Amino acid sequence: MKLSNETREVLKNFSTINSNLMVREGNTLKTISAMKNIVAKAEIPDSFSNEFGIYDLHEFLSSLSLFKMPDLTFEENRVILKEDGGKSKCNFYYCDPSVITTVSKDITMPSVDVEFTLSEDTLSSVLKAAAVLAAPDLILSAQEGGDIELKVADKKNDTANSFSVKVGDNSPTSYNYYFKVENLKLIPGTYKVEVSSRNISRFVNEAKSVEYFIALETS
Repeated sequence: MKLSNETREVLKNFSTINSNLMVREGNTLKTISAMKNIVAKAEIPDSFSNEFGIYDLHEFLSSLSLFKMPDLTFEENRVILKEDGGKSKCNFYYCDPSVITTVSKDITMPSVDVEFTLSEDTLSSVLKAAAVLAAPDLILSAQEGGDIELKVADKKNDTANSFSVKVGDNSPTSYNYYFKVENLKLIPGTYKVEVSSRNISRFVNEAKSVEYFIALETS
């Protein structure tokens, strides 16, 4: 089989969440961070015929880059990468599933307290501002009847530089929800965001079949 660009994009994104991955039979990929505070799930256009573990996803993606458009042949203990008609090949061996942090069960989102749409441009500007200002925190905040804002800042330093953007208005309640910027490992795009006071959030990509569950931080 050949991996589509969409599947490669998902694998590249998942490699930023966890360096290893358990691939299950079918067209669904799931990963979880080592700290278990990020869970991602994607439906991809390609379907795998067997189950196997990748210990170093970065190395696997780099192996794919050795070829223009490699054909993947899955064997019992390895996958063989080879260009059609080419003389070169790469043997990439699977790892023992026991060394991989896997998603044990699907997450059910609890009752949602806040919902908003996070546009691709807003997501990009927020992440850029966090990098420019070296701001570790993302704060979703509102006052009752007022605007809903996303702000990057350092919640431990009241005088730290910050950047904010409006994502909604006429909030029915007042609140502050806290995220770590480093946990926003999202494929670029527009997302429907759901936030629960039970310290969990869900980001659903509106254009692609990918979603993320991200834990909130304590106030």
